[in-house]
Amino acid sequence: MHRPTLFDSFFLGGFECSTHRRADGRRLDMLAATGHDRWAAQDLTSLRLHGIRGVRDGFRWHLIERVPGQYDWSSVLPQVQAAAERETQVIWDLCHYGWPDDIDIWRPEFVERFARFAAAAARLVADHSDAVPFYAPINEISFWSWAGGDMAMMNPMGRGRGLELKHQLVRASMAAIDAIREVDRRARFVQVDPVIHVRATSVRPGPQREAENCRQAQFDGWDLLSGRLWPGMGGKPEYLDIIGVNYYSDNQWYLGGDTIPVGHPDYRPFSGILSEIHKRYGRPILVAETGAEGDLRGEWLGYVSEQVAMAQARGVPVEGICLYPVLDYPGWENDRHCPTGLYGFPDSEGIRPLHPGLADELHRQQARFAELAKTAKASLG
Repeated sequence: MHRPTLFDSFFLGGFECSTHRRADGRRLDMLAATGHDRWAAQDLTSLRLHGIRGVRDGFRWHLIERVPGQYDWSSVLPQVQAAAERETQVIWDLCHYGWPDDIDIWRPEFVERFARFAAAAARLVADHSDAVPFYAPINEISFWSWAGGDMAMMNPMGRGRGLELKHQLVRASMAAIDAIREVDRRARFVQVDPVIHVRATSVRPGPQREAENCRQAQFDGWDLLSGRLWPGMGGKPEYLDIIGVNYYSDNQWYLGGDTIPVGHPDYRPFSGILSEIHKRYGRPILVAETGAEGDLRGEWLGYVSEQVAMAQARGVPVEGICLYPVLDYPGWENDRHCPTGLYGFPDSEGIRPLHPGLADELHRQQARFAELAKTAKASLG
């Protein structure tokens, strides 16, 4: 049985920090929309009340580097300082779909500017904490390449350029890792992407191959970073440190069709997906995003936790589960209230309502994993 030791708490909280432009040109800023940029200190204090001492949080590059080469840290300092003061471990997202407007993401300049920005961000983090830093350089390389490079759902609104965008994002991630390691050799890196399962409804070879090719595409970002795929790009095993898997209830579907529901005979258990990831890469795993809406929040956390425990029992090194988003947020496309969080929107004093169902399930699962850790420790003598 695997005994996790990487993070300060097994359950983490993730603050939605997307900053992309939608197809209509509007830029989103989820840290502002949820109020976390204003109430970071209160938010971290509230999470610690529920045993959460590690989080995912984000730098908003487009606010920090409005002028090339000039960094204004005022938008992120409250988060950095709050984490240091509350001794909260942070995985810092450096590019969560957004970048400064003056940069052409398709040009080499994007990679170069991002590397310099990443190094500057690492120096800021080092100035405020002696703890080992964690970074997620580019969020969801494979998903972003599809959504922004093939489907024009978000910036850079490309069509038929997904592979090109994927290569550019991989280059940027590798350059950022190199730059950060020049600042702090201790730095750890989480490479985050969704894990999926796709099935064909037809038994014919063509649809079966197409479904499997779609499923295999989930590995492209990690394969490119590690040099398993297209090693001429410069990928190396050391670029793949910690694998962050994002998993929701709609991450399994029929090719060109509906979502496969949990419990259906065609639904692949999450524990099997985790085992495949471990067998393929042999790296520590973080469930970097998972959650559900409304009253399904607790039930979904129960399912994911059960599956993670099963995977750990087989020796899969799952190091943590991140509740994401840990705060309710407005929907990307329509601003609707998305009730996903442990906490809701803040009032004028920064006080947020707690979702008791998710809190209760979180406490049950914390007790479960604490007992499992105790058992694993005892078995080691």
